[in-house]
Amino acid sequence: MKALYIASTGMSAQERNVEVISNNIANMRTAGFKRQRAEFEDLLYQQISRAGSQTSDQGTLVPAGLEIGSGVRTVATPRVMSQGSVNVTERELDVAIRGEGFFMIDLPDGRTAYTRDGSFERSPEGTLVNSSGYQMTGGITIPGDVTSVSISPSGLVEGFQGNDTTARTLGQIQLARFTNKSGLESMGDNMFLETGASGPAQVGLPNADSNGNLLQNYLEMANVNSVTEIADLIAAQRAYEMNARVISGADQMMQATSQLR
Repeated sequence: MKALYIASTGMSAQERNVEVISNNIANMRTAGFKRQRAEFEDLLYQQISRAGSQTSDQGTLVPAGLEIGSGVRTVATPRVMSQGSVNVTERELDVAIRGEGFFMIDLPDGRTAYTRDGSFERSPEGTLVNSSGYQMTGGITIPGDVTSVSISPSGLVEGFQGNDTTARTLGQIQLARFTNKSGLESMGDNMFLETGASGPAQVGLPNADSNGNLLQNYLEMANVNSVTEIADLIAAQRAYEMNARVISGADQMMQATSQLR
């Protein structure tokens, strides 16, 4: 009975939906995390009677066709790149982006990664690195004798050295934008990679070139809404249960048919 296979595709799709929702909930406190949503599409249809086909020599047409679907599948899990909440941390190397843009990170293999996680640290050499130890693009170095670091909304990094009464420029943070942010590839560690779907990175200064501005001593948190995720989880569970009931009903129908004498 075809209903068994159709319902099984529905159960598989809702199982994948629950996996996406559970990952969102697990990362509710992950800095810079962007939630995902599952998108579905129906499968091929069996055309038993095609709409618009001729039914007589007089030219009468079928007003509505007879089509039997094959089920559903998960087609994509795009990220929702909306702004997350910005929380104060009081750490001078924590930076949040308010608006468009990604921080750029140099990977050991020569590629550039992109992230909204602005929790930076100093390496033993004084360069700004992320939590994985990868250097921020631009090689911004903070000498060991710098007593205070200031990061402006436009990304200018300054610091006071020794007995200086005026700040010295230490570097400039740049941001990258993409035409299709949802096309970025997730690589874990709060970082994304450029793809053909995302388009090339458009590098510019914060607070200019349509980029957002920077907030020192703040971090952007995940854009996950717990109430929305729980509601979506309940809906996915109910859809899974309904598909399971279809399988149970189809099984009972087959059992009744097999018992006919």
